[in-house]
Amino acid sequence: MPSIFTKIVNGEIPCYKIAETDDFLAFLDVNPNVKGHALCIPKKEIDKIFDIEDELYLGLMAFSKKIAIALEKTVPCKRIGMTVIGLEVPHAHVHLIPLNMMDDARFHNKVKLTPEEFQDLANAIANNL
Repeated sequence: MPSIFTKIVNGEIPCYKIAETDDFLAFLDVNPNVKGHALCIPKKEIDKIFDIEDELYLGLMAFSKKIAIALEKTVPCKRIGMTVIGLEVPHAHVHLIPLNMMDDARFHNKVKLTPEEFQDLANAIANNL
């Protein structure tokens, strides 16, 4: 059965898209730690990040860097944290989290945004690419 991320890639589930290439997709996390929490994924469904072939892995890291730079231009923060964590979705993904304090990286803290706030934020980050 396809992962929720594969369903997003296939357009079966909507997302707040930031950027997309032939191989990668970046979108806002709908259950964010902080405003601007984004996910970067390979479109190819691969469960574990270290199972990704080298060329695609390096491409994902370069894509994530591009998104992180745009994110940092958009959301006031001290830096962008990056983590690969989680067992819930069997599809490799990189979390990009604007950090002002270490608690921002903890997954027990969550913020709520309206659909309009999510869309405006995704558009603002995309405009900084």
